[in-house]
Amino acid sequence: MKTVMFIGYGSMARKVHEMLPKNVILSTVLASARSASRLKAEIGDAVNVITSVDDLVEVPDIAIEMAGQEGVKEHGLKILKKGIPLWIVSVGAFTDEKLAIALHDAAKAHGVKIHILAGAVAGIDGINAASLAGLDKVIDQGRKSPSGWQGSHADELIDYDSLDKATVFFTGSARDAATLFPENSNVAATIALAGVGLDDTQVELVVDPALEHNIHRIMAEGTFGKLEISITGLPLAENPRTSSLAAFSALRLCHQLDQALQI
Repeated sequence: MKTVMFIGYGSMARKVHEMLPKNVILSTVLASARSASRLKAEIGDAVNVITSVDDLVEVPDIAIEMAGQEGVKEHGLKILKKGIPLWIVSVGAFTDEKLAIALHDAAKAHGVKIHILAGAVAGIDGINAASLAGLDKVIDQGRKSPSGWQGSHADELIDYDSLDKATVFFTGSARDAATLFPENSNVAATIALAGVGLDDTQVELVVDPALEHNIHRIMAEGTFGKLEISITGLPLAENPRTSSLAAFSALRLCHQLDQALQI
């Protein structure tokens, strides 16, 4: 039997909790002070709800971050220093170079691993494998409808009133994209870390008035050949802002904790 701690308990964590395999038990939820009382009432006494890593009663086998980049920044180092392996969904936190180095050093010093979850995209294993032989180009293209971009930095780059076809409105490095579009940084950072890095991964952002759902395309070329993957992402029914595939990427590893055969 394995025990896990969730960092955060939003719609993604609720879905993972609901579908945990029988041999994995949620022992602890690390929550914000403002939500702790509500979550204690919701989850019940079987799960320990805490607001600081220092309050841990039982050290879990794994900690799974599903709280956003601030959750990584606030709790990541303390978790690793407790000797707890850390799985991270909010990979955009690694665009903060000082934080990324500190997390890496803490994991190494305390003999534990950080696992970057694939999240809302697929093909990360292929990109990472191809990088061992050499990658010449990796492009991450994000396509959304106008409403999907409104309220972001895209408002300064797109003339929504005259838009009548799919238009690329941003091209730059994954690092630049993460700075200007932090809500897109998890996917870009994941692809970059798997492949050629934040500064050499190219990001294209597209606004498409014909779209109903967000589409992500990954294109890579190198010694291995060419790879192209397209994902039409559907959100969790419980929260339209949360990718269902991101939740299932965390759940997949929970299922693999005790599996002799892993894919």
